[in-house]
Order: sequence, then C-alpha cells, then structure tokens
Amino acid sequence: MPEIHIRPAQAFDAGAMADLLNAIIDRGGTTAIKGPVSGPQLRDWMAQADIWHVAEREGEILGFQWVGPNDKLPPEACDIATFVALGQHGLGVGSRLFEATKKAAKTAGYTWINATIRLVNEGGRAYYGSRGFEDWQQDGERVSKRYTL
Repeated sequence: MPEIHIRPAQAFDAGAMADLLNAIIDRGGTTAIKGPVSGPQLRDWMAQADIWHVAEREGEILGFQWVGPNDKLPPEACDIATFVALGQHGLGVGSRLFEATKKAAKTAGYTWINATIRLVNEGGRAYYGSRGFEDWQQDGERVSKRYTL
C-alpha cells in the first residue's frame, strides 16, 4: 500500500478538504459543525494564521487537522480539530497528523492544546485520549481534553 504523506495544507486543498468534512457532517454524530462547508469557506479559515496539515496518499486527501487560538483559552493554548475521511480510520492518519501538528504548535509558541469533543463522539474521545490528552473540563454535551506540549 502506498505511503501516507503529511504536509502543510495549501489553499488548493480546500475543495477536497471540504468534501471530506461534508461527508462527515452528512453522516452526523461526531462534529459540532452542523451545515455544509465550501472550499472558499475553508480557505478563509486557513487564512486566519492557524496551523493546518493534510494527510494524503497518491494525491487523495485522507484527513486534515488544524490548531489555532481560541478567545476562551489563554494565549499559550490552542484548539485542535481532526477530520479523517470515512473508511480511512485505523490506518495511522490521525497519528501521523498529530505528530506534525504538535511539533508545529510547539514551534509556534503554544504550550498546550485543547480538544473539545462531543460526549457522543466516542471515537474522537478515544483518539485524543490515545494521544495523551487528559480531561480538564466538561459541560453537558462536551468534554475538553488537554495535551501539554
């Protein structure tokens, strides 16, 4: 099987990333994003100086991950979001993305990463837990996990 390659996301990736995310949104149950997103909308999000990585194999986007600031967090912390294409779980996509993302976040000056996950998203909670994120806050429908860089 061809190797999975991790690289910084580029504006030209936004359409494929939107398609991947829209499939996840359509399936429901894991992301807090409710409506479809467009390539131009993702390009706008990417332009906000966040750190974005994609996982690809033979030019196909298998997943993407970003970290960026959140007004509800201290400046030394960033939020993270991870999206892996349907049918591509268990191949190491998320693990490889996180290795690149945590290095970039540390280089950017962050000291910890926050992941806020819907409680019904068992896969997301397991993914972040297996990376070493620890629960630090919970509300009625979500848990926030912290990873110290």
